[in-house]
Amino acid sequence: MRRMIACLSLVLLLSSCGGVPHTSASGSHGASSDEFERRAREVAERWQGSADDHAWRKGFVALEVLNPHGWNHVSRIPAWVNRSSHNGAWRSAAKLPADSPGDADVRWPDGEVSQVPLISAASAYAGFSKPADLIEEECPAKGCRPLRVTGARLGKVPLETSRGTIQVPAWMFTVEGVEQKKVHVAVDPSAVTARPERVQGRIEEVMAFDLFAGKPDVLLLRYGFGACDTVHGPRAYETGQLVVVDMDEEDSSSGEPCPAILKTATTTVTLARPLGDRLVLDSGTGLPVLRGPNRR
Repeated sequence: MRRMIACLSLVLLLSSCGGVPHTSASGSHGASSDEFERRAREVAERWQGSADDHAWRKGFVALEVLNPHGWNHVSRIPAWVNRSSHNGAWRSAAKLPADSPGDADVRWPDGEVSQVPLISAASAYAGFSKPADLIEEECPAKGCRPLRVTGARLGKVPLETSRGTIQVPAWMFTVEGVEQKKVHVAVDPSAVTARPERVQGRIEEVMAFDLFAGKPDVLLLRYGFGACDTVHGPRAYETGQLVVVDMDEEDSSSGEPCPAILKTATTTVTLARPLGDRLVLDSGTGLPVLRGPNRR
């Protein structure tokens, strides 16, 4: 586990939580199996039953910014529209509803339905019509045009969450002279739990995972390592509800100058049984590892 063994407390000899350590044939180097198991057990016991665990499995945790661009069909947005929006050149040419439309149903991939509060169209407009915090270049006289909002209606847009991709209510604003709608997620931010953050100083061991085709007990792991690192692993620690995964990198530069380059690679680890609905945690950060080849 990448230069983090020094951070382990030797007093963390926790009682067993039913976990089964699994070490690949190449995992005998670097940190010992006992050190890995102790760290993995600590990660599993800290996460299991925590507020983060409950929110991740049963709450509303967004894995992306609610309004990263704010337009549908972003690739077709004219340059002047983005420039004008960035500089806050918005004008309201219609009276927007100031009252909240009330709660709305959100259906999760497993079929469960939750009710979430919504914000009003006027509140959404107030949120996106401000200039960006950092404006490198003011709008030139001929480079920006007023973005006049002439109406709004409720629609839906996809959103990635810890429980899968869902359709969420969103305000669709009509802008004079612009074919695309200005989109602003209508879910009240109070209903959304922030994605858990890693503890400062903890190093990410595994970036993402995926299932290996046709083998439900094999995980494909993507990890990062330095240009002069020697990589060992992977290893996995399993409980009934969690799998903690780990890579082990050690600096092999022998004190020589080494380029500050992060490389990435993939490897596989075989579990004692199929992953099923168990959550995958990173042993370095103690946070969930997202599924997908390029996820972070």
